[in-house]
Amino acid sequence: MAQRTLEITHVSSNLNRAFTISRGAKTSAETLRVELREGSAIGRGECVPYPRYGETLPGVQAALEEMKPRIEAGMTREELNAAMPAGAARCALDCALWDLEAKLTGTPVWQLAGLPEPKPVETAVTVSMDTPDAMGDAAKSTPGALLKLKLGDPEDLARIEAVHKARPEARLIVDANEGLLPDQFPQIVKRAASLGVVLIEQPFPAGKDDSLLRRPGPIAVCADESAHTSAEIQHLSRRYDAVNVKLDKTGGLTEAIRMVKAARASGMGVMIGCMVASSLSMAPAMLLASLADAVDLDGPIWLVEDIENGLVYSEGTVNPPTPELWG
Repeated sequence: MAQRTLEITHVSSNLNRAFTISRGAKTSAETLRVELREGSAIGRGECVPYPRYGETLPGVQAALEEMKPRIEAGMTREELNAAMPAGAARCALDCALWDLEAKLTGTPVWQLAGLPEPKPVETAVTVSMDTPDAMGDAAKSTPGALLKLKLGDPEDLARIEAVHKARPEARLIVDANEGLLPDQFPQIVKRAASLGVVLIEQPFPAGKDDSLLRRPGPIAVCADESAHTSAEIQHLSRRYDAVNVKLDKTGGLTEAIRMVKAARASGMGVMIGCMVASSLSMAPAMLLASLADAVDLDGPIWLVEDIENGLVYSEGTVNPPTPELWG
């Protein structure tokens, strides 16, 4: 085996507009990219250190640097997943190892992983949290027929009403990022179907969602911040109808595959989601899209400039990655 080398780079990407959720707003995407070389082959991965999960750029970079000698010595994906906890750092390395194997063998990752060949899929496109009128206006120019609305204060029902009025044909995912007011939840559930809502995502804080054991209404509720790995699925299935699988949370594609299979075995629906990041972060997740009920991989749409050979988006549809990008 040729000598491996690992390079770690911090990338700051400006957003074309503020991305606002219940916890605050961001105007740039801060990611860490890894490049793993072996001979002439290069495997790449990207991750988003996420403060909500106790991650920082310096902390995740330090975790990557700590693993560098073992990765360069030939560490396998299985060894990596046993050695590191789920999270952003492992995600970047796991995805880079998958990509490197694909480049070394000439076999696409979807075949290596025993997954269906990826095809173009519909993706949700986010309408950032704002006033009801502003979100209604934004929805008019948001492409696609599946919109994700960011919620999190007393005006939430008005926001949904404004977007539905502006785009009555659109299907809506409403995402409170743990910020929905408990007294508003029954009202939103009651009105949801008539307002085009098809999914309610993480209404309450992780660990404070016991009220979902007796949730009312016909609209499915999806776990996000509550859901990280396959080990949590049995617990989550008592409270939620579906789970949002994000590779930055699972620690890469390897565990994400296990999590999707565990969710299906428990009778849960599956969404494949993302952080705001480049197409390099989305590419591994695209391999799981055909196994999901919903896909939310619009991260690169928010960037002023995406990575070279990025994913192609058109009217709410995203195309699979080319080998030049990943996999």
